[in-house]
Amino acid sequence: MSSRRILEGLVVSDKMDKTIVIEVARRAPHKLYKKMITTKKKYKVHDPENTAVIGDKVRVIESRPYSKEKKFKLMEVVK
Repeated sequence: MSSRRILEGLVVSDKMDKTIVIEVARRAPHKLYKKMITTKKKYKVHDPENTAVIGDKVRVIESRPYSKEKKFKLMEVVK
């Protein structure tokens, strides 16, 4: 069994060559007030064929570092 993380997010930028930026939203309760809070984080993802476009829902997997900030690879476009 692999220990690689699999994330699902929305493509917010596809301006770079072979790279997309996705935004992953997580919902968790606030520690003190117990209100549900949505936190968002952006990840740079390797997209070798430039298949994903802005607005696509994608699934990515953790992989070897492609650059300083790019450590995920595109698995599939879920839409």
